[in-house]
Order: sequence, then structure tokens, then C-alpha cells
Amino acid sequence: MDYRMGQVGRVAVVRLEDNEDIYAAVHEVARREDIRSAFLVAVGGVRRAKVVVGPKSPIGPIEPEFRQFDDAREAVGVGTLFWDDQGPKMHLHMGLGRGDQAMVGCPRGGAESFCVLEIVILEITGVDAVRALDPALGLKLLTFAT
Repeated sequence: MDYRMGQVGRVAVVRLEDNEDIYAAVHEVARREDIRSAFLVAVGGVRRAKVVVGPKSPIGPIEPEFRQFDDAREAVGVGTLFWDDQGPKMHLHMGLGRGDQAMVGCPRGGAESFCVLEIVILEITGVDAVRALDPALGLKLLTFAT
């Protein structure tokens, strides 16, 4: 385990309307406001997404298993945002449901809002962290500067 202590800085409240790209919107706010580290919560609807529901095998490098939907689902999620060498990168996990169907995972692959999706971004200050490639897992993971 490794950790750092920080403080809550600014708070951005974001309202996405129907058919907006969730990742693009959060990354745009992070770029505009120069938010380098953050915690976020999301509530509302997701129209479509390709969701990582787990690894195909628990032995690395990790190859994700996906489920896709395009039927508008209720959503609640939490995530983090840290930059890599190309810019802000959000890591978001959501519970997504419609009727009796539910899934939990990491929505990717064109995740778009349905009707309204509210996202609250809580900036974390005083923590020097980035996303860096972990060669063993093949994933960009949270890494603290030394």
C-alpha cells in the first residue's frame, strides 16, 4: 500500500444532457480548469456504453471482458481523475440498471449520457499523482511522484 494526504480544492458541478460523451466532457472540464487530481460522483442516466465487467483472466496482463448496451439505463458511479502524459484520464465505475437488469463495471467505448447525468468533481490538492503504465498488468495505474 502507498498513500498520500491531500485536501479538497475546488468543486465542479457538471450537467450533461442527452447523448453527450461522458469521458470527453469530464476531460474537457479538467483541461479547462487545470484539475490534475480529483474524486468524482455521477448520478443520472447512461444511454449507451461498452462496459468492462471484469478481466477475462485474473492473471496479467489484464484483458478486459466487455458488455455493451444501447437501451438507456439508470446510473450511479464513482471515479477518480489523474493525468498521464497525454492529459486527464478518468477512471469511472458505475452501477447501471434497467428494469430487472443490472451490471457494475467501468463504462468505456463511447459512454454517452441519457436525458441528464450529473457529475460532481471534487479537486484534490496537495497530492502529486499521475497515471503511469504498469508493464506487468498492461494498465495505466495511479502512481505517486517520489
